[in-house]
Amino acid sequence: MVIFEAGDGTRLAFHRTGDGDPVVCVPGGPMQSSAYLGDLGGLSALRSLVRLDPRGTGDSAVPADPASYRCDRLVDDVEALRVRLGLDRIDLLGHSAGAALAVLYATRHPDRVDRLVLVAPSPRPVGIEVTDQDRREVAESRRGESWFPDAFAGFERIWSGEPTDADWAAIAPFSYGRWDVAARANVAREASELNVDAARAYYSDGALDPPATRAALADLAAPVLLVAGEYDVGLPPRRAREYADLFARAEPAVLAGCGHFPWLDEPEAFVRTLAGFLPTAARG
Repeated sequence: MVIFEAGDGTRLAFHRTGDGDPVVCVPGGPMQSSAYLGDLGGLSALRSLVRLDPRGTGDSAVPADPASYRCDRLVDDVEALRVRLGLDRIDLLGHSAGAALAVLYATRHPDRVDRLVLVAPSPRPVGIEVTDQDRREVAESRRGESWFPDAFAGFERIWSGEPTDADWAAIAPFSYGRWDVAARANVAREASELNVDAARAYYSDGALDPPATRAALADLAAPVLLVAGEYDVGLPPRRAREYADLFARAEPAVLAGCGHFPWLDEPEAFVRTLAGFLPTAARG
C-alpha cells in the first residue's frame, strides 16, 4: 500500500500487484474499495496493477468535503495518482461505475491516456438507456439455472416498481456467469467495502453531461477496449456494442459465459482478451 495526497489534501491509497508497466485500475460500486478487483483473474502476471482506493473507501481517508465524492470531481484524484506514479501517460482500466470515472478522466485529460479499458461499464455517463426489456432478454437466457425462479421473481417485483431490499438481493446471481462460491463471496464482501454515503453522492446533480461526454469520446485518440459479459444485465451485449460505437477507436469484446465480473467467471478468457489489447513488457 502507498499513501499519497489528492489536490485537496485528502490522503489516498493505492495497492500495487505484479511487475511491469502499470495499469491504473479504478473500482466500481460506486465507491467500493479496490480489494474486490484482486489481481483481475491473473492479469498481474502480465502487467503491474495499480488499484486506487477511492476517497472514503479501503485505505483512503474520508474527505473533509462530502461533495468531493461526486464522480466528476474524482477525476482530480486519478490525475493526482498519475502524477504520483511519475507517468506522462497511463493505461487506465475502470470497472462498472469506476468505468464512468475512467471515461470522465479520458475526456478531461485525453493527452494523458495511452489505452482505455472499460470492463462492464456503467452506461450513465454517455446516456445510453438500458431498458427493462433489455434486461429481461438477458435474464430469460438463464432459465436453465437452478436459482432462476427465485431470482427472476425478484426481477419481476423490481420491474413492477415496488421492490424491497430482499428483491435486490435475490437478483444477485444474474450478475455472474456462475453462481458459485467465488460469486457468493464477492457479494458477501460488498457491504463491508462500500461507502454508502459516498455512493449516493457519486452520480449526484451536475456530475454527468452525456451530450458533452459523447462528443468528446468521438474525438478521443486513445484506443479503447470495452469488455462486456454475455449475461450482464447491467450492460447487455447489444448496449455494450452501442457504447463502443461512440468512440473513435474502440474494440467491443463480449465474453461468453460471463456476467458483470468477467475476471471471476472466465479468468483465462478475460486475461487473454486484455493481453491482446494491452502491450506487455518483457519480464526477466
